[in-house]
Amino acid sequence: MSCQLLFLLLTVGACVSSTQGQGAYDQLPDLTKKGVDLALEQLKLHGSIPHHLFFFKSLTLSNVEPGFDVNYIYHNFYLKPTKCSKDTVDPNPKNCPFRNDRPLVDCTVCYKTFSGAIENEPKPYVNCVHKPALTSEMTAKRVDHCKKMAYLGGVILLGVTGEN
Repeated sequence: MSCQLLFLLLTVGACVSSTQGQGAYDQLPDLTKKGVDLALEQLKLHGSIPHHLFFFKSLTLSNVEPGFDVNYIYHNFYLKPTKCSKDTVDPNPKNCPFRNDRPLVDCTVCYKTFSGAIENEPKPYVNCVHKPALTSEMTAKRVDHCKKMAYLGGVILLGVTGEN
């Protein structure tokens, strides 16, 4: 009887764990989801990544709204590999649970939106690295790149602190 209880607890735990990332993604503001989606689109094109990735957790999120329906977004977050290969037709958290034997992917995106759409200028910045390979120098370069983007001088994108 205790084996059945243990199995039940493990099954429930796996279901909660697999939907945790989707729940976190669903909680993001729509403008922020667009940046996560942009990162996921670019990662799908990488031949070196064999599995689907899902949003896992925000580390830093800044949204500066200078007015006129313009937003400047800076978002540092984790993606987590799933058990579904990239050729899975309809990946979703219920069918593609997270893998715990692969490292997280640390992503930073920064971009400008106008009327809810990501603008082409300045070019959106997406940088994703497997977490163990991320160095403090790489992190500094990411921040520096986002600071140097042509965000209309007066806007200090990284001066706003968000979620941690």
